[in-house]
Amino acid sequence: MTMRDRIEAKLMAAFTPSALTVTDDSHHHAGHSGAREGGETHFSVQIESAAFTGKSRVEMHRAINAVLAEELAGRVHALAISARAS
Repeated sequence: MTMRDRIEAKLMAAFTPSALTVTDDSHHHAGHSGAREGGETHFSVQIESAAFTGKSRVEMHRAINAVLAEELAGRVHALAISARAS
């Protein structure tokens, strides 16, 4: 399972989003800090979920970061998040 697939599966399970896009942006960061051989280090997430209703942007980001804590502590160096309630 790729890191992209792993991130997508965890977010699907945690938030049951109505829309979700996970993009591996690692190729844009080759040679930069945190970039590793083989990529899978820099990702962007666009997610829309009813689970975010009434939550601030900070609360949504914290919830996503908590679900992906293992990945962020390991191989994932950067995660750009665009989240909104559906």
